[in-house]
Amino acid sequence: MQDNATEVTAAGIARLAGVGRAAVSNWRRRHADFPKPVGGTETSPSFALAEVEAWLRKQGKLAEVPLRERVWQQLAGHPEGPLTALVHTGCALLLIHERPTVWLDASAGSDARLAAMLPGALEKVLTPRVGGVRGRRGAGVGGASASASASAGAGASGRAGAGAAAGAGGGVNAAFGRAGVNGVFGQAGVNGPSNPPAVNAGSAPTAVNSGSAATGVNPGPTASGVNSGTAAAGVNSGSAAAGVNSDPAVPGVNPESTAPGVNSTPTAPAVNSSPAAPTVNTPPTVHNDSSVHNAPPTHGESTVHNASAVHNRSTVHRTVPGTPAAIADSPSTPTTPGAPTPPQTTPTIPTASLTPTTPTTPPTPALTTPTGPQLLPSVPLLRGAAELAAEIGARQTFEFLLGRHLDANPRQYTLTPAELAGLMADLAGPARTVLDPACGTGALLRAVDPRPGQELYAQDSAPELAALSALRLALHSRATVRAAVGDTLRADAHPGLQADAVLCHPPFNERNWGHDELAYDPRWEYGFPARTESELAWVQHALARLTDGGTAVLLMPPAAASRRSGRRIRADLLRRGALRAVVALPVGAAPPYNIPLHLWVLRRPDRTPAAPEVLLVDTGRFAGETRGGPDWEAVREAVLDAWRAFAREGRLAERPGLARSVPVIELLDDDVDLAPARHLPPAAVADGAEQLTRVRERLGETLRLTADLTPPPADPAPAARWTLTTVGELARGGALVMRTGGNGGHARVPVLTDHDVLAGTAPSGALPESEEEAVLTEPGDVVVPVLGGGAVARVIDGATGGAALGRNLVLLRPDRTALDPWFLAGFLRGTANNRQASSYASTATRLDVRRLHLPRLPLEEQRRYGARFRALDEFERALRHASRLGEQLVRGMYDGLTDGTVAPD
Repeated sequence: MQDNATEVTAAGIARLAGVGRAAVSNWRRRHADFPKPVGGTETSPSFALAEVEAWLRKQGKLAEVPLRERVWQQLAGHPEGPLTALVHTGCALLLIHERPTVWLDASAGSDARLAAMLPGALEKVLTPRVGGVRGRRGAGVGGASASASASAGAGASGRAGAGAAAGAGGGVNAAFGRAGVNGVFGQAGVNGPSNPPAVNAGSAPTAVNSGSAATGVNPGPTASGVNSGTAAAGVNSGSAAAGVNSDPAVPGVNPESTAPGVNSTPTAPAVNSSPAAPTVNTPPTVHNDSSVHNAPPTHGESTVHNASAVHNRSTVHRTVPGTPAAIADSPSTPTTPGAPTPPQTTPTIPTASLTPTTPTTPPTPALTTPTGPQLLPSVPLLRGAAELAAEIGARQTFEFLLGRHLDANPRQYTLTPAELAGLMADLAGPARTVLDPACGTGALLRAVDPRPGQELYAQDSAPELAALSALRLALHSRATVRAAVGDTLRADAHPGLQADAVLCHPPFNERNWGHDELAYDPRWEYGFPARTESELAWVQHALARLTDGGTAVLLMPPAAASRRSGRRIRADLLRRGALRAVVALPVGAAPPYNIPLHLWVLRRPDRTPAAPEVLLVDTGRFAGETRGGPDWEAVREAVLDAWRAFAREGRLAERPGLARSVPVIELLDDDVDLAPARHLPPAAVADGAEQLTRVRERLGETLRLTADLTPPPADPAPAARWTLTTVGELARGGALVMRTGGNGGHARVPVLTDHDVLAGTAPSGALPESEEEAVLTEPGDVVVPVLGGGAVARVIDGATGGAALGRNLVLLRPDRTALDPWFLAGFLRGTANNRQASSYASTATRLDVRRLHLPRLPLEEQRRYGARFRALDEFERALRHASRLGEQLVRGMYDGLTDGTVAPD
C-alpha cells in the first residue's frame, strides 16, 4: 500500500526494466494503460513505483531488479523527499546495528505496528549514541529519558528541544504507554501522566517533569542533578525538602504561605523572586541563556524552564581534560539562605576561550525522533533497507544510499575528498574529543582514528546535513556523537567545549558571517576579522574550542594567506605561536578544483614559549596531469614526513621546492604573506642541464618518428558512391554491440573518461560503486564521446583494455568477422558524418551515435581502409607526444635560465 507513495522518474523506470529512456517514452505513447504521472513536471514527470512495477510485470518487461537498486528507487521517490527518507533509513539502520532483536520484533507485524513501535525503540538507541548537545543543558535526540531538552515553546514541533523526559521514561514522540509530545495515538502529554498537578502549566492537565520520584530544581550538593528523578532537594529548601511535583504530603516549591507561587498570576513574581531573598543563579555572568545551567557534569539532563524566571549561566562550560565524557560545568554558588555552597573546582578560563556574548537561542539537536505518522510512509523503504543490511551490513547500506544521493546531486554539496580528510585527520593526530564546526556530510570526523571513550562533536547550519552526519558517525564508530544544527559563528552549539582536535572545511568567501553582530565576541583573541575575512573568523573559532596544546587543521582558500585585510590577524597568530604550518595542496585536491587550496595547522598556545619557526610546505609538484586528481600517496608522504619531523625538532632542514621551516621574524613584514611558494627555494636542479639534454634527445627521436609517419601525398580519386548503413542498423543486425558507460560496479578499476579519449591519455577517472556492473573495455572496442561536438573515436589497445567505461561515452564492440575496428573508427571521425548526426542545445552539442554513417564494404576492403586509419592514429599520437616534450623542454629552459642553473651561451 505504501509503495504507492513512492515515485519514480522515467530514468528510474528505465533502470527497472533494463532499457533506455527512449523505450520508456515509446511505452507511454503506445500503451494506453501505461501508468499516469502522479507528480513531477510536464517535462520530467514522476510515476507511482507500485503502479509501474505492476505494469512492467504484466507486460513481461520487469527486469530482475537488484535489491540495492530497488531500495534506492524507494528512497529517491519518497513522498517527503530523499533527505527525509535518508534520515528515517539511517535511524532504522542504527537500530538494526545496535539492537537487531528489537528491530526483528518490531518488524514482525504490520506496517502500522512497526511505525508505532519504532519511536520508542529509536529513543533508546539514539539517546546514548547521538545524545545531547554539549554546553547547553538538555539538547538531545527525540526527548529520551536522559538527554532531551525542556526548551519552552518547542513542544508542538516534536523536536528534541521539546520538554523532555524524566525518570518515568517519557520523551518526545514516545510510543504506546510512554508519555511524550506528539505521542502516538493519543498518549499523554509532556513527560508525565495526566493526573499530577503541572508546574508552569495552563488549564491543560498535562504534567511537566512529573515522574514518580520528586525532582529537584537547583539542588544542593547531595542532589544528583536537575530533574534527575531522585529525591533531590527542592528550590530554596534544605537537604530534606522535597522536589517539584512531589507527594502531596511533602511541601512543594516555595511552600510558605506568603511565598509567591509558580506562575500563579500574571502579576505574581517568578520562582525565587522574593525581594527579601536573592534569586538563584544571579551573580554577574557571561553567556545568558534561556535554560537552567546548574547541572552536574553529565550529558543529557532535562532542565526546567519557568517562563517568568531568569536563568543566567554562571560559568563557562569547559571540559577539563581527564574528566569523563561529560560536560564539565561548574555550578554557580547558590545564594539561597540555607543552601550549602558547593566546592569550586573549575579552573579559571582564559577570556579568549569564551563564547559569544550575543544572546542566542538554545541549540537545535541534529536528530529528533520521528513520530509514528511520520515514519509510516517510510516503512516499505525501511524494510527494504533492513533486507539490504542483512546482506552487506547496516553501515555499508547507509554509505551506499548516502553516496548515491550525493552523486545524484553534485551541485548541492561541497564535499571533502576522503584522501584529503584522511590527511587532515593525520595532521591533527590521535584525539579523544574532536570537533567539526562545519561538518557537512561528516567526512572529516569519519576519518578520525577511533579511540576508547572518544567523543565527536559536530555542527552545521543545514539541518539535513547535521542529521546525516550524526547518523553516519554513529554507524561508523562506537564514539559518542554530539551533533547540532545552527550557524556556528552566530549560535555555537558547543560553547563550553575544550576539544583535543578541531577539523574544519569552512565555507569560503562568505560576507554574511556575522561581522556586525559579533563585533565584541571574545573569540576574536587575535583580532576582529574584516567582513571579507570569514575564514579567519573560523580559524579563531577553532582555536577558542581547543584545549591548551590542542591541534586544529582547517582547509583554507589560498587568498587567506596573503590578503592585506587579514595581515594583522596573521601576524598575531605567528607572534603568539598559534599558527604552526601552512601546506599548499596541488590543484584539484578539493573543490573548487581549479585553485591550489591550503591547509592551516594551528595549536592553542599553552604555557610553553611560542615556537620561533613555522613550517611551510608546497605539494604543487604532485598535481595530476589528468582529471584523476593529485598523487595522494605522494602528497600524504611528503606532508606527514615534513610535519612529524618539524613537530619533533621544532624546525626542519630545508627541502628545496618542497618544505622548510621559516623563522617567524622573516614573515612579519608589511604583507605577512604565508603562501609557501613565495618562501621556498626552487627545487634542486643539480642535474638540470643533463635532464634537459635527455628531454631534447627524446624530442628529436619523436620528431624523426613523426616525420616517418607523416602521411604520403594524397592521390586524387573520383568521389565514391557507396551504399551506406548506420551504426543503429549494424547494432540491430548483430554486427556490433552498443553499450553506454557510467556505472562503477563493485570492482575498483581505472575509468576511461571522455577527456581521456579526447586527449589520448590513459584512464584517469573514477565512478561511485554501484550494484550495476561496469562496462569494461576490451582491445578492439571503439569508444566515442557523445558530448562536445568533436569528431573523435578511439580504438582500445591492450594498455587501455580492462578499464571501466565512463560517463558520456558510447562503446561499440564490432563482430570481427563482419566489421574491422579501425575501419569503423575511421569513418566515424568524418566531419560531415558527425555534423549530420549531432543535435544542438543552447550550450552543448550531443552526438547520436546510432545515426552515424559508414559504407557497406567487404571485409578485405575494410581492412585496407583500416590500415590507413591506423597509420593516421599513430601519426596523431606521435604529434601529441612531441608537443608534450616540446612544452617540457621550453619550460625547463625558462626555469634553468631564470634560476641560474643553465648558462645563456
